[in-house]
Amino acid sequence: MIHTNMAQKIDQPTNTNQIIDPDDAGFTAEERAAAASRSTWVSVWVNVFLSALQIAVGIFAKSQALIADGVHTVSDLVADFVVLFAGHHAKKDADEDHPYGHQRFETAASLVLGLLLFGVGVGMLWSAYEKLAAPETVQKVHVAALWVAASALIAKESLFRYMLKVAKRVKSSMLVANAWHARSDAASSLVVGLGIIGNLAGYPILDPIAAAIVGFMVCKMGWEFAWNALHDLMDRAVDEKEVAAIRTTLMQTPGVHNVHDLHTRKMGDMIVLDAHIEVDADITVEAGHDIAVMAQKQVLENHRVIKMMTHVDPWTRPDLDHKLGADESNKSD
Repeated sequence: MIHTNMAQKIDQPTNTNQIIDPDDAGFTAEERAAAASRSTWVSVWVNVFLSALQIAVGIFAKSQALIADGVHTVSDLVADFVVLFAGHHAKKDADEDHPYGHQRFETAASLVLGLLLFGVGVGMLWSAYEKLAAPETVQKVHVAALWVAASALIAKESLFRYMLKVAKRVKSSMLVANAWHARSDAASSLVVGLGIIGNLAGYPILDPIAAAIVGFMVCKMGWEFAWNALHDLMDRAVDEKEVAAIRTTLMQTPGVHNVHDLHTRKMGDMIVLDAHIEVDADITVEAGHDIAVMAQKQVLENHRVIKMMTHVDPWTRPDLDHKLGADESNKSD
């Protein structure tokens, strides 16, 4: 039995931090961090402007829904800085305390984003409930609130599309979470706009109802993000399609006859892998080791795997197994 670790056996500084996809040339950790930083700073400046505008006009126009939407935008600012913090730490190289790297900072950031969204949603629901419990306190809003809601909808949807494009290009779940956070704002602005229209049409209660709907949407999205991130922190495996692709790569390595006990776990957006490969039983230990190194090299170069532990098992031809069994039977006779 041979156990080898690619971090120790092969000097591949350019491959260990790459994500390589059939439709993508791959990105280094530094490139992914730079893309995350650029898109997040764009989000920061958009959210600074929008939150100030929404809250100020919401107070002036007496629209609870617009104020709630502004508070939601403020939560985006906090989320943006969480992403910047996590991106800074996730790109660090492996060290003695973190031998597998720091990629899970991204997963932790996604968990924080989810919890943040959920908390903001609960607060919005409570505020809307208080208004709905006393409908006589709901006032008619000023038409300026409608124009701000429409402007926020356009800005947030544009921001979502931009951030999601960057997230998919560099394949970052943390950036995907932050992009959908922006989309939740766009959806909430749409609902807010409809509530304001209803209020202006003579149905004041529609404004806090819109705020409640936004709160529910935010809670739901926050829960989903937090739940998925929690599973990833508990070493959830990657999907079966990706596991099958890794298995195919191993099987295509010269000298590998079979692969079994292939286990994966997520490390941020990357993968840590354990696999048993079977090689000819009659070759030398050195030859078996070379095959394992070659198999690992192929996996690291063609998949988003950063660490791979390989266990080498002996393989005997089925026809030889049958012959040996017959010989043993004759001897016993």
